[in-house]
Amino acid sequence: MSEIPRTEELFDLNRTIARPLLEKCIYPHEALPKIGNFIKEFAITLCGEYREIKEGVFAAEDAVIWEGATILGPAIIGHKAEIRPGAFIRENAVVGNGAVIGNSTELKNCIIFDGAQLPHYNYVGDSIIGHRAHLGAGAICSNLRLDKGDVKIKTAEVCLNTGLRKVGAFVGDLAEVGCGCVLCPGSVIGREASVFPLVCVRGFVPKGSTSYGKRN
Repeated sequence: MSEIPRTEELFDLNRTIARPLLEKCIYPHEALPKIGNFIKEFAITLCGEYREIKEGVFAAEDAVIWEGATILGPAIIGHKAEIRPGAFIRENAVVGNGAVIGNSTELKNCIIFDGAQLPHYNYVGDSIIGHRAHLGAGAICSNLRLDKGDVKIKTAEVCLNTGLRKVGAFVGDLAEVGCGCVLCPGSVIGREASVFPLVCVRGFVPKGSTSYGKRN
């Protein structure tokens, strides 16, 4: 049976400062309603290597934040992360060490693991992007069903109702998502999996596999 991947099956929790939150979650969607409070509580523990650059926004001293980027708190920007011109980081975002948030990329209520790259025209809402995962230009994580109903996470045999109206995608460590892809609400991309450009993903792409869309 193809089970819904658990948090530790998708992500190396040593690769994010959000580990204290995620290790309590059997499935990653359980973390989504808790990200904001986690940031507020965890920020108190941050050492002198971080500074509060505006209300509720804590950035490592060696993070690179370009002029023209917009960041709203609560948010944490990790060591050597790069926030490029035109990026829009809305409330409740954790950006990991060495992560890249690029031109016209928008984040909202999400956890971006260390080394992840979202470099061009990406929307990532209510999502978790794993260690060194990469979203090609224009790839988006859609987080709201057209009928506004609860988002369900599905494999070939299993359907799990999250009980949440807004859930984006969970992209495992080292996964590659091609340019122009749409990851529909509740999509799960396994570790080291690949999604070809322009593919619309509904459901689950297993670990190490490749989704070709209609050619599957």
